[in-house]
Amino acid sequence: MRIVVSGGTGFIGRPLCASLCQEGHQVTVLSRRKAEAQRSCGSTVTAVEWNGLEAGAWEHCLEGADVVINLAGAPIADGRWTDARKQLLSESRVLSTRLLVAAMSRRSSKPRALTSASGIGYYGASDDRVLDEGAAHGRGFLADLCLAWEAEALRAAEFGVRVVMLRTGMVLEQDGGALPKMLLPFRLFAGGPIMPGTQWVSWIHRHDHIGLIQWVLTTPSVSGPVNAVAPEAVTMNRFCEALGRVLHRPSWLPVPGFALHVALGELGTLMTMGQRVNPAKALSGGYVFHYPTLEPALRAIVAKG
Repeated sequence: MRIVVSGGTGFIGRPLCASLCQEGHQVTVLSRRKAEAQRSCGSTVTAVEWNGLEAGAWEHCLEGADVVINLAGAPIADGRWTDARKQLLSESRVLSTRLLVAAMSRRSSKPRALTSASGIGYYGASDDRVLDEGAAHGRGFLADLCLAWEAEALRAAEFGVRVVMLRTGMVLEQDGGALPKMLLPFRLFAGGPIMPGTQWVSWIHRHDHIGLIQWVLTTPSVSGPVNAVAPEAVTMNRFCEALGRVLHRPSWLPVPGFALHVALGELGTLMTMGQRVNPAKALSGGYVFHYPTLEPALRAIVAKG
């Protein structure tokens, strides 16, 4: 297949592009930094310059593409949520998706499918309820952002494109995401849960996240939201206990919620709340998780060094 990927140089995008190339697909990456994208994604990938803000010559790579994978967006947890940061988080997702879909609409030969990133933040903070893809939109900045983000992707359905929105939880790997930030204090014997500890953590190993994207590409019956999480959601207490066992370290030093709020503002408050999310569509559609439970996933990651 001919596949166009926006956001192809990030934590998910780089290994995804490598995997797609290994399977023989022709991959084009849209990137703000073309030279860096070419270096990081390898010689088998074609890198095309775009800024995510305006139309341009980059649009031609969409002509005749079979699939578009939209992963563009500034990292959610890389800084305090100031007004300026919130604007960046929103524009880098909503505006870039709007631009991409508009460019697709102008192609004489349109892609068959668009797989667009989203997040389980769509559901807002929840209690112990299990949330599948039919659960309602929640409240808060992140929920509103995901709703607007998905709405832009769904515009592609108006001209016959199959649209899938991947609502992603905490993606686990050693070279990015939240896990490396958690590993360090545990290795220093200072690890512990973010309080209250009873909040749910819906996670997924990066290998399965990439596997789900590839499954979506080859499963035409799948459309709409898909929860990109493992079948086993756990509480923060259980997550940190498992991490402690894997690292042979205690999980004894809880992180107070008020301290996170002081340090990170609204972002810190978000980390004290969670969602118990179920990947109902993936399970009913036949996707087989390599890491359906947490501790084996953590052991596989830590074993890499």
